[in-house]
Amino acid sequence: MKPLAETSEQPMDLLDTITVTDSIGRQVVIPAKVERVACLYAFSGHAVTMLGKSSTIVAVNSGLSRDILLNEIAPTIKNALIPSSSGAINIEELLNAKPDIAFISVDTAQNEGEVEKLRKTKIPYLVVDYRNIEEQKYAIRMIGQAVGAEDKALSYNAYYQASIERVQTKVKDISYEDRVKVYHSVNEATRTDVVNTLPADWTQIAGAVNVSVNENLRVIEGSKYIATIEQILLWDPQVILVNEAGVADYIKGNSQWATIQAVKSDKVFQMPNGISRWGHPGSLETPLAILWSAKTLYPELFPDLEMEKIIKEFYKEFFNYPLTDDTVTRVLNGEGMRIPK
Repeated sequence: MKPLAETSEQPMDLLDTITVTDSIGRQVVIPAKVERVACLYAFSGHAVTMLGKSSTIVAVNSGLSRDILLNEIAPTIKNALIPSSSGAINIEELLNAKPDIAFISVDTAQNEGEVEKLRKTKIPYLVVDYRNIEEQKYAIRMIGQAVGAEDKALSYNAYYQASIERVQTKVKDISYEDRVKVYHSVNEATRTDVVNTLPADWTQIAGAVNVSVNENLRVIEGSKYIATIEQILLWDPQVILVNEAGVADYIKGNSQWATIQAVKSDKVFQMPNGISRWGHPGSLETPLAILWSAKTLYPELFPDLEMEKIIKEFYKEFFNYPLTDDTVTRVLNGEGMRIPK
């Protein structure tokens, strides 16, 4: 994505500042030691927590307050102010939080009215954006640089890459004809993936043929891609992966979907949900989504891949949070992990 024309710089003592290049190429001068952070894009709150800096979060967007496991891991989020909801920023509330920096989404950055609000506050802001795995890794490292946890970010990215390679080694010899045709439902039954998105990237790495990525889909609200039931019937996926609780039951119980291979063979799977919906366009847990999906699609290739063990190790290493067996089960079931709107 092209950088915005403006570079956000603040009149700070240069001895006490660093310059960070955000996801759209803006070079932003921020305090060298950041102690108060506004996470106005949900992914940034997940990342700051993973980086061990949740105690610095003083403002969040409304979505973060609904992630149950995230709030168990980082209870300070419950006390954070909420100056951002549905993309709109309440400047008075943001100023009350007194953040040193703010993380925002590219959608906010492309909204001139919201950007003008931020300019008036003189709070340095970093745009977080990605369309594929490499860009997501950069975003994680950039957030790490900003909050003084770059080493932890690099460690996470190394785990990410190792997970990719673990799967690619096993699926690389599967011919295109033999790869499982997958439909990935995002939040709603007919919302799905297009090319040049994070889900298009990770489903391909997991060895799937993602049936929707090269198709002509209807766009709503600027960034949500909707298929018709007629398109899905023609694609006739062998497996359906859904990331929203209740959608799998809806698909399996709806007569319009009944003739699809995945429904007839009972291969409609609810994806896990940890601090976020695994594999969602805004999910930090993409490496786990890759591992889980590869094992779900090709169990014979991954007999030694124990997701329960992997989940416990992941959250202990990167969130310093030991999960109980009950919580692991809840994560894998993907239900009851997010408070409804």
